[in-house]
Amino acid sequence: MQRLTQLKTWLTARLPGQDFELSPASADASFRRYFRVRFADGSQSRIVMDAPPEHEDTRPWLKVAELFGDAGAHVPEVLARDPDQGFLLLSDLGSTTYLAALTPANAASLYADALGTLIAIQKASRPGVLPEYSRELLRRELMLFPEWYITRHKGVSLDERQHAALETVFDRILAVNLAEPQVFVHRDYHSRNLMYLADGANPGVIDFQDAVYGPLTYDLASLFKDAYIHWEEDFTLDLLARYWEAARTLGLPVREDFSDFHRDYEWMGVQRHVKVLGIFARLCHRDGKDGYLADMPRVMDYLRRACKRYRDLTPLLRLLDQVDPEPVEVGYTF
Repeated sequence: MQRLTQLKTWLTARLPGQDFELSPASADASFRRYFRVRFADGSQSRIVMDAPPEHEDTRPWLKVAELFGDAGAHVPEVLARDPDQGFLLLSDLGSTTYLAALTPANAASLYADALGTLIAIQKASRPGVLPEYSRELLRRELMLFPEWYITRHKGVSLDERQHAALETVFDRILAVNLAEPQVFVHRDYHSRNLMYLADGANPGVIDFQDAVYGPLTYDLASLFKDAYIHWEEDFTLDLLARYWEAARTLGLPVREDFSDFHRDYEWMGVQRHVKVLGIFARLCHRDGKDGYLADMPRVMDYLRRACKRYRDLTPLLRLLDQVDPEPVEVGYTF
């Protein structure tokens, strides 16, 4: 309550003479909170970010907002800032996410818009500006899986042989990931972080504060192997091919051969989904946020499908079968 009072005091000083009300705008998997600021006179609403400085730092968000905005992405406009207190007043991109707006009828168009924005961000890439998506960071993400998913969520203790097999396959995954061309990476470019805008300037891009400089296919894996919505593979493969063609034409450093590019994408998806399973388990067991458990089967399905396609991922598939066996479908004949 004290934090909310502090926020209202800060807003009042920046909105003199304006009557307003606050309402929750969105949930977040971190300590950040977002409120919608509605005005009594009916003027355009705003969003205020509350990022307690003992837990969050608004400066990375501000830096990436400028980078992505300069590249042509539709990011929230910063109207007022106070990094020391952890408050930002932003333009309001609405409350309709891609997840809520996507339908079979509009999916091709909305994803084309999302790819256009992603290409613009990638075209603006240069090293030394954002943190590197290093081997250490990628590996630290992978290690969330044995700690939080296998041990804590599934209640399984790996033996020495299983640990060794997991380490070996993690090394293989990282070798493929780190051999990719490098670009700016949003790191959570999916249907919950892309906003559907009624004026057609899609997508609005949010939640980019963890952006890095890393593997080119990472955001594509986030977008088309989305933890929150599933599309048939022939549909996403067509979009992926369209991206690859456009990226080559515009000079992005994609692989010359589509099959090599697709393999990078698949293996990047494996890294992401191993990480996401660990994160979802941690959100549940450490943070008390169990809403993500419903999305775990979709993530596991993506992971299993990729592992079945590549012999070098067989040890991971075998471990998944031991830790989290697939349900056996029973058929009856009469």
